[in-house]
Amino acid sequence: MFDLPKFGNGICLSRMAELLDDLAIDRARLTRISVVVTGSNGKGSTAAFCAGIGRAYGLRTGLFTSPHLYRFNERVQIDGAEIGDADLAELSRRIEAAIAKIAARRGEQFGAFEALFALACLHFQETACDFAVFEAGIGGRYDVTRLVGALTTCVTSVDYEHVALLGHSLDLIASDKSDACAAGGTVVYGENCRALKSHLIEYNRHREVTSRFVRDDIAIGGETATATRQQFDFRFGAYDFPALDMGLHGTFQFNNAAIAVALFLLWLRRVRPGADAPGCEAAVRSGLRDISWPGRLETIKSDPLTVVDVGHTPDGVRQSLASLKAIHGAEGWILVVGISSDKNVDEIVGALAPSFDTIICTRAHHKGAEATAIAGAVRKANPQADIHIAATVADAVTMSRRLAAAQQRKVYVAGGLFLAIEYATVARGGRAEDLSFF
Repeated sequence: MFDLPKFGNGICLSRMAELLDDLAIDRARLTRISVVVTGSNGKGSTAAFCAGIGRAYGLRTGLFTSPHLYRFNERVQIDGAEIGDADLAELSRRIEAAIAKIAARRGEQFGAFEALFALACLHFQETACDFAVFEAGIGGRYDVTRLVGALTTCVTSVDYEHVALLGHSLDLIASDKSDACAAGGTVVYGENCRALKSHLIEYNRHREVTSRFVRDDIAIGGETATATRQQFDFRFGAYDFPALDMGLHGTFQFNNAAIAVALFLLWLRRVRPGADAPGCEAAVRSGLRDISWPGRLETIKSDPLTVVDVGHTPDGVRQSLASLKAIHGAEGWILVVGISSDKNVDEIVGALAPSFDTIICTRAHHKGAEATAIAGAVRKANPQADIHIAATVADAVTMSRRLAAAQQRKVYVAGGLFLAIEYATVARGGRAEDLSFF
């Protein structure tokens, strides 16, 4: 699949529908067992929370996410286990054969994301999953996950991203993401979508799509965030679950967890209307508590304390930074920053740099912006900072460890997904060059 371009020949849902039909995917069953997670930030964590709840409820649960962080296999999981190499290879051969046939007939090229989505659908069908959680790639209106036909979806958050495709306003972006939901379904909206509530209710009205909003229809409270514990109260309709513990850190995870719980409960009520409330509560508690999802304010080393975060939009970066301060304190940090070349360097740096007095600027091996360009943005955002330049992520690891030891500091690695994962890989003895992404 790495030989395919990331995207095919333009937007085309009919090409994907033809592929699913060729693979004999039972589309009605796919709709029945699935939920779809869209949004600008928080999709991966929300999807993982939701899948964890389903698994804890005793359902054979499939999870489709992107991008992968360390291994390609992460993108397709069943009951928390990545797809095995043998299954991946065999299914890939079948997908590639079907794609070759359809591409020749239509004169169009498929993309890697399309191929992987089809592989996940086939894998979940052939392993008889009871419940499947699909994370959208870009938007919702034209994203392949729209073909799931899910009647229960969410928009975790909205930020300016992929504006050439999704639109140049938050109203347009939120509308696009909402379209992942099939007519007659329900969309759960995250907290930062509340400002768009009137627009979204009207947008969804004529497709008879119900809109539900965190902190309006879905109540959360009693939030506690420390280095060792995150806990909150959840209430939605007849469901009242106090003191839920979460296995992921970050105050933004309260929003993601609440969405995931509501998403699962809405799905369960639709497909199993007689489900017992005690069983639901036990599954929710276990699913949120036992989750493991790398890269989200992840502590990769305790001496010196080293935290990495894969947030890569301005809003995501700001939320993660606020959570870092709330959990681990605001003082005594060295920032290692690297940003992808296709992102807004000035805006992301502007969200990070003013909070740090020692900053290491580096370039990720994958798609990284030049370290000198990042340093220039840092100088504008925080002229008083002590700025260092590391040519590679490996150099940044060495430099940050040396400075942290000399100054008794902690290390925060942020600004880009590839930076965070490459840093964690190198810190554990690996090489950034050995990672593969598309």
